[in-house]
Amino acid sequence: MRLRQARAADAGAICAIANPIIRDTLITFTTEQKTPEGVAAEIAARGPAYLVGEVDGRVLGFASYGGFRAGPGYARSAEHSIQLAPQARGRGMGRALMARLAEVAAENGVHVLLAGISGANPDGIAFHAALGFAEVGRLPEVGYKAGRWLDLVLMQKILQTPE
Repeated sequence: MRLRQARAADAGAICAIANPIIRDTLITFTTEQKTPEGVAAEIAARGPAYLVGEVDGRVLGFASYGGFRAGPGYARSAEHSIQLAPQARGRGMGRALMARLAEVAAENGVHVLLAGISGANPDGIAFHAALGFAEVGRLPEVGYKAGRWLDLVLMQKILQTPE
């Protein structure tokens, strides 16, 4: 397994991981599938804050972070996303991506890393808890997908920033 900064050329592989999750699960509330052009733009905008994990040269997972909320008071908080291809789950790639993403975030002055997780994703909640994220809020029925109201679970991890 190798971790590295994402490149525009990874956009198709990232779409291939994300779109079945968007289309077929309640893990994300979005219903709009990603496009290679949109992902390439995200990669360009986020730079080192967008990572991929690959095995034998194939991208099988990605993680990134971006702003949490607008305004200067939130500048040191970021919300992240992580998704893995089915064959990469349970093999350590998720933990490795999150560890590296937290390092990059701290190096860039992020003090708090946040996760917004679907209440219909108990594996995602358990994964984050195992990585030291604490549940700090639950917003009942704020998401709607596939005819269901879904809770949003907010989890956070305070990072050791260089200051």
